Amino acid sequence: MDNKFDAVIVGGGILGTFHAYHALELGLKVCLVEKDAFPKGATTQNFGQVVPSGMNTKWQKFGRESLRIYKKIQSQFDISIRQNGTVYLASNEEEERLLVELRAINSGNDYESRMLTKEECLEHYPGLRSEYVRAGLFFPEEVTVEPRTMIHKLQEYLVARKDLDLKFDFPVVSCESNGEWVSVQNTKCEEVFGRKVIICNGADFKNLYPETFVSSDLEVSKLQMMQTKPQKNYHLKGSILTGWSIRRYEAFHECPSYEAIKTNEPKESLQRKWGVHILFKQANDGSVILGDSHQYADVARIENLGYDLDMDIDDFMIEEAKKIIDLPTYQIQKRWYGMYSQCKNSDIFQKTMDHNIHIVTGIGGKGMTGSAGFSKKNIATIFNKQKINL
Repeated sequence: MDNKFDAVIVGGGILGTFHAYHALELGLKVCLVEKDAFPKGATTQNFGQVVPSGMNTKWQKFGRESLRIYKKIQSQFDISIRQNGTVYLASNEEEERLLVELRAINSGNDYESRMLTKEECLEHYPGLRSEYVRAGLFFPEEVTVEPRTMIHKLQEYLVARKDLDLKFDFPVVSCESNGEWVSVQNTKCEEVFGRKVIICNGADFKNLYPETFVSSDLEVSKLQMMQTKPQKNYHLKGSILTGWSIRRYEAFHECPSYEAIKTNEPKESLQRKWGVHILFKQANDGSVILGDSHQYADVARIENLGYDLDMDIDDFMIEEAKKIIDLPTYQIQKRWYGMYSQCKNSDIFQKTMDHNIHIVTGIGGKGMTGSAGFSKKNIATIFNKQKINL
């Protein structure tokens, strides 16, 4: 019975790990398998912010549940969660109008936020340029994470506290249902069995079901980010999202003024060409993370995105960031890109290959914010437990 489980989760990123977490919370016997020696995909290569405020109404509910889960785990085990809030900074009257409208929406949803005057923004965020900022909207409940370490700490917590069976270096090559059990086998002919198997990784999905993968509506986004050298005698709290974020994030699509404001934007710009919106977040070592850009390709043509960093994009982001905040230094110590899959026509990809094999992937940029809350409801659905309302 050592290799038989109620749930086998394929993919050790944030989505797969939280599916494992919630299966364990239901008292199930769970095995989480990861193809690499450690998670190293989009989960570790993102900006590291948990911002339900940026999600549409449906996903904000998942995001708010994620906040509760993150904080609960952090109270028991350090997984790098810091509750230091999120602020959106408006640079003009249109963006300020969107902030006022978003605050009204969130007040109706009983989600705490507070408008900041220009003077309050300048007081709370050192180096912020007076000529840029007009107003701000602050969400005090939101948190930041250290993406390069958080997933490892979370898995350590699950193994130690929840009795998770975690198997690394387990690239899955077959997944076959045989009556009551689904056999999951790796390249070394090692095998585990699950009553239910949940595939939460795009690469495993592609390898196991290539025809379904290619015919899906998945696309891949490539995001470039940078990290400055540590800033001396400088402290920046929380996640700083700026005017282009206000014009991009899904939450603002629900604002009454959004469509008219977007219609008036220039059709040709480097911002639009490269999908840039400027974000700031200070890491534990005092450095500041800057980003990010978005370039897209169909999953069947991922090579169109290239395998290199585009220095023109990085240079453009640095130039725009300098217009917003005067950091002590803009010297860059690290540059990288992350890649994640998302759906063109839906908010997440879900497909049941047979009664007991479930594919769940393509969560896109919602992964760090939405995975914990979404996985709770999805696990309850898959295992036919009592309906969970979020």
